[in-house]
Amino acid sequence: MAIFDLAPAFRNSRELVRTQTNKAVLRLVPEAKTGQVAGSKSFATFLTAIFIASLIGLLMINTLLARDAFLLGQLKQEAQILTDQREAILQELAAKSSPDRLAEQATQLGMVASTNPRFLDLSAGRP
Repeated sequence: MAIFDLAPAFRNSRELVRTQTNKAVLRLVPEAKTGQVAGSKSFATFLTAIFIASLIGLLMINTLLARDAFLLGQLKQEAQILTDQREAILQELAAKSSPDRLAEQATQLGMVASTNPRFLDLSAGRP
């Protein structure tokens, strides 16, 4: 037994759908306000405008990225120059504060090196 034997409404609705489908005709839907169909020229103009706007946007983004890349390069170069200057100053400071250099400057000022150093023992007088 088929299901159509149990429910003849299925068969009727199936035939109704077939007949209505054959009658359906596809047509362009008019615009809601003017009742006119949009032309292909206006659609092409719309697509062209979107394309041009996106190209201009990409050009602006690439220009900004390139400018930032140049700025980043300049800042890295300045940082390297400052690092080199800092290293030169630290080397100069190390050279001026070396024991030999300090002894030489003390001699130029008239100081004499102690041959018999004396140390104070502050705990000697206390019990």
